[in-house]
Amino acid sequence: MNYVKTLTIALTFAAPVLASAAPPEPAGAKNIVIVPDAFVDGSGWRVVYDILYHKGYNVTVVHAPHSSLEDDVTATRKILFNQVGTVIVVGHGVGGSVISNAGTGGKVKALVYVAGLQPEVGENAAQLQASMPAPGYSVKTDWTGLKFFDKAKFHDDYAGDVKDNRTNFMAASQVPITHAYLYTPSTFAVWHEKRTYGVVATEDRVLSPELQRWMYQRAGSNVTEIKASHAVYISQPEEVAKVIELAALNAK
Repeated sequence: MNYVKTLTIALTFAAPVLASAAPPEPAGAKNIVIVPDAFVDGSGWRVVYDILYHKGYNVTVVHAPHSSLEDDVTATRKILFNQVGTVIVVGHGVGGSVISNAGTGGKVKALVYVAGLQPEVGENAAQLQASMPAPGYSVKTDWTGLKFFDKAKFHDDYAGDVKDNRTNFMAASQVPITHAYLYTPSTFAVWHEKRTYGVVATEDRVLSPELQRWMYQRAGSNVTEIKASHAVYISQPEEVAKVIELAALNAK
């Protein structure tokens, strides 16, 4: 009897603690879907994920193969199809091209471009990048035709504000992109009809900050400038999460 009584008391006091550990129910859109850039996978979004998760958001990071624009769009649409309720989609780098094409459904309420490409219909990634070249777009093509970011320059050019031990691993675990992907024109420009937000990484050496500003101005995006490299979502996760949360709170 003493054991049962002790257990009952323990559970009574533990219950409020367990309840308080549950994330709160956020206002606005409940679902966040993130599409990573070329040359990286979704693991770098861990801190942004944690911030949003603990505020009650349902966050999903797309496993984008980067084999073709169509493949990335298909992978993203599969994730979007499974979301219950309204969604904010986030794209980094070429992930911006993906969300511009994939976020066509009514449940998608806003698009967030994090140092991301924002193409018009008919434009492709290579065309946009060439229009305002960045000084550190250090990409090499291997003998199979796949494009990788130069490992020797990954830290300085892709993520200069991230520690070497991390960028060394990022360089070694790259997700390559194909030539065809970069030259595939967009068939949609969802930013014409959806609310959009743009994060300009002002120290970006991969995607020109001036190009970012120009694209976001063209789309009428709500713009936030952050002093960071192209890996802004890793070096400044709190600031990036703030922009995503703003988009979610303003979703209608």
